[in-house]
Amino acid sequence: MAMNDSPSMPQRWDPVALRAGASVALVFAVPFSIAARWAADSQDDSGLAIWLSLGAVVGFVLGAGCAAWVQRLDLPYSHALATAVGTYVAAQTVFILIRLIRGSDVNWFAAFFNLSVVVGAGYLGGVLGQWLRRKGFRPSGMEGT
Repeated sequence: MAMNDSPSMPQRWDPVALRAGASVALVFAVPFSIAARWAADSQDDSGLAIWLSLGAVVGFVLGAGCAAWVQRLDLPYSHALATAVGTYVAAQTVFILIRLIRGSDVNWFAAFFNLSVVVGAGYLGGVLGQWLRRKGFRPSGMEGT
């Protein structure tokens, strides 16, 4: 018998919430991340890369907040952080592999620094998701929970 099949052991993750949050984060954060990388590589001095990077951070906050809001296990911060970090690592892995295949340099410091920013965005998303739940806002179909 698997460890999670035990009725006395509480479930740790709500896969539906993680998928919902990851979908939101990928839809909003990844396009902004790609655009920010393009703007930085084009050496545009208008500050566009900074604004696009902030848009990516907001995307991670939204995705993490979505996961924290829709999870049913009363673990908003765990779901928010797992969503933000998981989607960032998945997307960043693809971006790094593409750079390596193309023979481009990889800025490892930037990747790890940005991960710390994403952790902060995940925490903020957890705060927002928990706040929505405490105020009584529930996603469709969860009004009674």
